[in-house]
Amino acid sequence: MRVVKISNVDKEAFDSPLFTGSDVTRQILLPDSKEYNLNVVNFGKRVRNKFHAHDSEQILIVTSGKGIIATEKEEKMITEGDVVIIPAGEKHWHGATEDSEFAHIYVSRLGTKLTQLEE
Repeated sequence: MRVVKISNVDKEAFDSPLFTGSDVTRQILLPDSKEYNLNVVNFGKRVRNKFHAHDSEQILIVTSGKGIIATEKEEKMITEGDVVIIPAGEKHWHGATEDSEFAHIYVSRLGTKLTQLEE
């Protein structure tokens, strides 16, 4: 067994064309996991990812700030303590609001494919 303290995990720049801005970092919580991706993603104000979909379920656990989760049909405000499950194949985006930074733990199966659906 191993215990990971999020505050002790280094933040690294998370530069990707998936994001609408460069103020994004991640903390890889379980780099040696054989089954899961488990990362904290930290968004600066007004930064979100672009519409995308995964080929397996994705779980988001909001750890700080205010964010938005959106599909083509709806947008919902999410805050600390909210847990979101996104079905495989659902087109969506998530990120920070205009006035708040935002962070969530991202959980998915290893090998999950992400398809970016917005330029």
